[in-house]
Amino acid sequence: MKTTDKISAKKRFGTGTISAATALLAAALIATPANAQVVLNVNNWAGPTYPLATEAAGLCEDIKTVTEGRVVCNILPKPIATPAQTFDAVVSGIVDIGYTVHGYTEGRFVLTKAVEFPLFGDTAETMSVAYQRVYDQMLADANEHEGVKVLAVHVHGPGQIFNIRKEIKAMSDLNGLKMRVGGGVINDVSALVGVVPILKPATEVYELLSTGVADGVFFAKDGVIPYNLPEVVKYTTFVPGGMYNLSFGWFANPDKWNSIPEADRALIEPLLGETLARRLGAKFDEADGVAPQALADAGIPVTIADEAFLAELAETTEPLRAAWFEDAAKFGVDGQAVLDALKAEVAKVEAAGAGS
Repeated sequence: MKTTDKISAKKRFGTGTISAATALLAAALIATPANAQVVLNVNNWAGPTYPLATEAAGLCEDIKTVTEGRVVCNILPKPIATPAQTFDAVVSGIVDIGYTVHGYTEGRFVLTKAVEFPLFGDTAETMSVAYQRVYDQMLADANEHEGVKVLAVHVHGPGQIFNIRKEIKAMSDLNGLKMRVGGGVINDVSALVGVVPILKPATEVYELLSTGVADGVFFAKDGVIPYNLPEVVKYTTFVPGGMYNLSFGWFANPDKWNSIPEADRALIEPLLGETLARRLGAKFDEADGVAPQALADAGIPVTIADEAFLAELAETTEPLRAAWFEDAAKFGVDGQAVLDALKAEVAKVEAAGAGS
């Protein structure tokens, strides 16, 4: 890391964090295989059973396998950077690989909102593959991720409504509720439907609900079990197509990545991009699939949003798309063309079938 980078990093994370990071990295290196030529330090902030964490471990195992141990990961036992700090931590080289939600750094990413509008789709795998394809074709050249190598982009399953106050059957039922949001488009959706948004990472959801700081959470089904929602929520509304979605990015520090021998990089690349987006999406779908039974076992009622709810949601949030088109145009991107391409790719992926 360059001296100027270290100074910048200290401003963002503090000297105490850097000292702790150094200790963690040193401890992790003890277990590094003797034949490893490159060690990638991975910031892993999600809960241990959450798809982000399990697939980080899976990707690292695959990297080790395809390079025959020449490139290995150290998944740090404790995160060095918070979810919101992860992008800068990768840029600065404090960590070599990290993932985050684009919306956690509010206002920083614009084009990634393309996949976050309501009613995008019903499965994370389909939406993630479509997103990665459109990102590669239409968004990557805008260089919104300057300073990192983008390993993949993806989404979780469609965002739903969980709360501790009342059953949500109509859009008006949301008015005045304090709801945890994950950033991005759902922040804007919240404002339009009268919700008081609380921008916090997924790791703080249980505390927010159990203490009553938040009345509810906009969350995908995948978080129900890892974040123990059945212990705290009382009502759930599932929105077909999603109340919203979230854009995730996986990144590597370019200098560290380029230190990997070219032949090994060539072996790793097929694990990234659409392949990684698909595996992440599939894992989120798997987690989504077991959530309804966990809620049923806890006696938590589930309301399915009806056609009137969906129509009102679409109409209410249409201005958000128009505003995003204007923002995308500043990057030289045709927003309507991007949304049309996403819809077309979703249809292609669905037609091809899961895993194709």
